[in-house]
Amino acid sequence: MNTFLKIAILSLYGLLATLPTQLMAQQEDSHAHETESSEDTHEEHNEEQENEADHEEEGGHGDEHGHGGGDEEEATTVSLTKNQQALVNIQIEALQARNVSYSIYAPGEIQANGYTSYLVSPRVDSVVMKRHKALGDHVQVGEKLVTLFSESVAESQAALKVSQAEWKRVKQLGRKAVGANRFIKAMNDFELGKARLVAYGLSKEAINNTKTPLGEYTLIANTSGAILSDDFQQGQRVEAGHALMLLSDESQLWVEARIQASVQLNLPVGTLAQVKVGNRYYGATVSQEAHTIDEKTRTRIIRLLIDNPDDTLHPGEFADVYFSMKTKKSVMTVPEDAILRSADGDWAVFIETKTNQFASQEIEVGRILGDQREIFGLKAGTRVVTKGVFFVASEIAKGGFDPHGH
Repeated sequence: MNTFLKIAILSLYGLLATLPTQLMAQQEDSHAHETESSEDTHEEHNEEQENEADHEEEGGHGDEHGHGGGDEEEATTVSLTKNQQALVNIQIEALQARNVSYSIYAPGEIQANGYTSYLVSPRVDSVVMKRHKALGDHVQVGEKLVTLFSESVAESQAALKVSQAEWKRVKQLGRKAVGANRFIKAMNDFELGKARLVAYGLSKEAINNTKTPLGEYTLIANTSGAILSDDFQQGQRVEAGHALMLLSDESQLWVEARIQASVQLNLPVGTLAQVKVGNRYYGATVSQEAHTIDEKTRTRIIRLLIDNPDDTLHPGEFADVYFSMKTKKSVMTVPEDAILRSADGDWAVFIETKTNQFASQEIEVGRILGDQREIFGLKAGTRVVTKGVFFVASEIAKGGFDPHGH
């Protein structure tokens, strides 16, 4: 038993003696493995750097011998023979600064002159008894238009008869006989009765006419002109202010032209314009300019006066309005058709760089002056293609390049 115990203790001592050596060996193996991994990673990183350097050298070599902008810039020009230019009607003009006369177009409408028109309407609730004139009739001042009946007018006429009789009696007796108060009151009552009937729309002749039935009164024309509307029927009851007729003097009418709010125009009173109605042209002058924008059409109204001595124009007709304008300073312009958009959205024209040789040139644009456009960025004397622009662009594009040099 003692012998077995001794053997076990000796074996345990031997095992403990070898354990540190095994641990050190394992640590050395792990350190070696980590060192190898680090070296492999370092080598891979160096290889990636070498590959990137090689790629950059190859890219630089491509830029050196590749597709730079020089050839493309050369391709933005084109040569056209005189025969080619004549065949497609290419026209070239030298730019020069000048004062440009031009016209601005605006749609318009003929309207009645509101300052010479007269709206016929009752001033008290009434009933239409009789029509004396109809739509389209031409009337003169004082002519009868429509006869009405009103209870209020009847009461006022009856009261006037009473006050008139009282005033007549008091006036005959005299101020001293009746006293100052009664004299003044009778006179005021009579004048007040007449003023009330005048306010109802009765003429002086109608007020003094005692033969007219009470309550009946006739509206007369206060101006000469044509009846443009008559919105009523006989027997109809109408309220005070209801428009029965519109009477307008058509010897001079309004033209209301509508201009986009974005268009900046200086149109002082008296500016001349041409108005086209049908196939006829008429002269007109600016009389007013609105300072507000129409909520529905987003336009502003320019009002013009147009003479109509032959009665050939009528309210409601559509018109084309052309405002005659002129630049205050000299400007350089080209036709609108001479300007194209480049690939990057800039404006450009074609210029003649040498005889029969053309190139694209970017510009900046200004105001629209009729069929011309104000331009900037070119010197006076530069020869610009004004017709045949699309042919020049197509000839440049045949090589597969951008015709605007981009």
